[in-house]
Amino acid sequence: MSARVYGNSEFRIRGRPVGPGHPCYVIAEAGSNHNRDLSTAFRLIDTAAEAGADAVKFQTYTAEGLYSTQTPDMRYLTEQGLVGQSESVWELIKRVEIPWDWHSDLATHAAEVGITFFSTPFEEAAVDALEAVNVPAYKIASYEVNHLPLIEYAARTGKPLLISTGMASLGDIERALDAAAASGCSDLMLMHCAVNYPPRFDDLNLRAITTLSSAFQIPIGWSDHTPGHTADVAAVVLGACAVEKHFTLSREQKGPDHPFALEPDELKAMVEAIRETESALGSSVKRVTDAEAEMFRLGRRSIVAARDVAAGDVITRDDIAVKRPGFGIPAHDIDQVVGRHVAHDVVRDHVLQWDDLTR
Repeated sequence: MSARVYGNSEFRIRGRPVGPGHPCYVIAEAGSNHNRDLSTAFRLIDTAAEAGADAVKFQTYTAEGLYSTQTPDMRYLTEQGLVGQSESVWELIKRVEIPWDWHSDLATHAAEVGITFFSTPFEEAAVDALEAVNVPAYKIASYEVNHLPLIEYAARTGKPLLISTGMASLGDIERALDAAAASGCSDLMLMHCAVNYPPRFDDLNLRAITTLSSAFQIPIGWSDHTPGHTADVAAVVLGACAVEKHFTLSREQKGPDHPFALEPDELKAMVEAIRETESALGSSVKRVTDAEAEMFRLGRRSIVAARDVAAGDVITRDDIAVKRPGFGIPAHDIDQVVGRHVAHDVVRDHVLQWDDLTR
């Protein structure tokens, strides 16, 4: 692999900084869970905004542009009963594809509720449709990592590209980044991903987030299809700068993306867990925090008089005890206290200070 620098260490999506040192950029993935019903799509946007996500994302494709009619059945679709009887993959995709004339309405509604809207294009014409509503970024799906013409076309918009890496080798990723960079895109993010619906936790290999960061020196995110939010919190701990998660209004609905998606309360819980995790990670500096200051002063141990001691007496070990509070001579200095003289009378339980003692 080359040692070239592929892009910027951080970038902005509609003014929001994305990259190391910034809050994780949370993308609520609506996918095909709109059920080809515009009011449902609006409710998905509302749900994402209410959950505190930074962006809501859809997928822009056509069956004609995505699959050959000769595509074999996919086992996970048939095993989970997600395709109709005698329905082909092509027919399923045709049934769930987003009407492209929705894009303007979706973008407008997202702006009204204060959340960023964008989409995953699966063909060059989809980029054109999304450019018409001025989306601020593009997501490239894992399946498209070798679709260099699409990557180049999206890169030429000059907008950030978030490239998922499920099923991809480092060589695949390098080719995709080369294509994007050569086409003028410098705002790039790789999204680590494990492709399955849902994947096993054993197959996530979240430590690859650090591998990708080291190898390519650009922001790394995590695109997730697991239930719950355990993997998403772990990804943030490992340095993920973005998390993408499928969500739905209800997993009871029919469609290929509903069964593994989060429901509204779960999406909100995930965002809260990510924000709590970021707060908990804090600083790498080990120190007494402001929140610990009172207990440091009152709860730690220091040296106190075990009994009344008269001025001039030499302190023995029996004259002192180690007790709370902690604003006296620190307990770890006990050997420096024994053998000194008392400067004035002290009473039992007096918290000793250095000016209580003389040589």
